[in-house]
Amino acid sequence: MFGRIAWRYDLMNRLVSGGLDRSWRMKAAAALACAPGERVLDVGSGTGDLALALNRQARGGVQITALDFTYEMLSVGRTKFSGAAARIPETAADGLRLPFPDGVFDAAMAAFSVRNFASLGAGAREILRVLKPGGRLLVLELTPAPTGPLAPLILFWSRRVVPALGAFLARDAGAYRYLPDSVGRWPRPDELARQFEEAGFERVSVQLLTFGIAAIHLAIAPVAPPAGAAHPESNT
Repeated sequence: MFGRIAWRYDLMNRLVSGGLDRSWRMKAAAALACAPGERVLDVGSGTGDLALALNRQARGGVQITALDFTYEMLSVGRTKFSGAAARIPETAADGLRLPFPDGVFDAAMAAFSVRNFASLGAGAREILRVLKPGGRLLVLELTPAPTGPLAPLILFWSRRVVPALGAFLARDAGAYRYLPDSVGRWPRPDELARQFEEAGFERVSVQLLTFGIAAIHLAIAPVAPPAGAAHPESNT
């Protein structure tokens, strides 16, 4: 499905979010607060907009790896990365089975991607495995229940207008029916924070964006595993 819509993915993101997705990504990159030289994994990088936002903010001072399992998305991202301040290598792989050793990344980030994991818990634990002790995970995602007086309009837009735009511009109404359906099934921000804690993360914070349409979750990998805990098995 994502391969079919890769050629219109960026345009649809701008239209679906009213152009807000760019500012959300910039806020997410700022919240990750990367130091020069840190290694960052962008999980479900898609066409690379979050990786580019972080690259710009860090002025090329961080080492970003863009990972996705949709080749068409990676292909679009590759053309955009050519103008980046620093090289952004791409890896084609499944987010539930990351092709990296344990504890190699200082941070990981994901924008609008972990919602598509077959198992959120398994994906969160796999990301935790490749993070260094004290590493950060940042997740930018839409929420199932926006707040405030505009909530009915926002829900109407996502459930009625977005599929119509998808049919007309991306020629794929099904893909853009999937978007509101998957968001509607997604955990609320407090529940999502709890699920990250169950996966082993600590100090999960939540920042709501634009009437609660989207949220940034920032979670910290434990500095040391709990006493008696088995070390997770590496996939390499």
